[in-house]
Amino acid sequence: MTNLRNIATILVGKVFDVEQFEVEIGAKGWHTFQVIRHPGGVAVLPLHADGTVTLIRQPRPAVGMALLELPAGRLDPEESPENCGRRELLEETGLVADNFHPIGIIHSSPGVFDEVIHLYVATGLTQHTPAPEADEDIEPVRIPVAEALRMARQGLITDGKTIAALFRGEPYYR
Repeated sequence: MTNLRNIATILVGKVFDVEQFEVEIGAKGWHTFQVIRHPGGVAVLPLHADGTVTLIRQPRPAVGMALLELPAGRLDPEESPENCGRRELLEETGLVADNFHPIGIIHSSPGVFDEVIHLYVATGLTQHTPAPEADEDIEPVRIPVAEALRMARQGLITDGKTIAALFRGEPYYR
């Protein structure tokens, strides 16, 4: 998809921008697309030595309910994914990790987003004081990893990054 034309930013937002452009789709001609441009993010699966994980429950206005999900956040400009993950883990749960194990990336919704989410398993955890941002209402929830996997399989955890990390993190479970 290298043939683009009429590229324009149609919205500049606090968290993302929206870009509109035309793409030449082979013999089918030119078609208009709108893409949400996002700086990317990181999600961390905090795995405790006792076989539990810390997730967070937080309200998600976009879906009208609180979701159980990984500690996660948006990359700051020039910030490495690992540093972002360590920052978000501390802010949202108060946890500090000795080890960060990368378990790949996901594209959250590639039909409309260019967002890439970097996934990590964090181990060697110690508890400190959380410091959520002013607009965050976060409740850390520590549960056995087997329970989190069951909830993901049964559709009780619906957040895509959390489901992906729970299953990709299995090589680290004891």
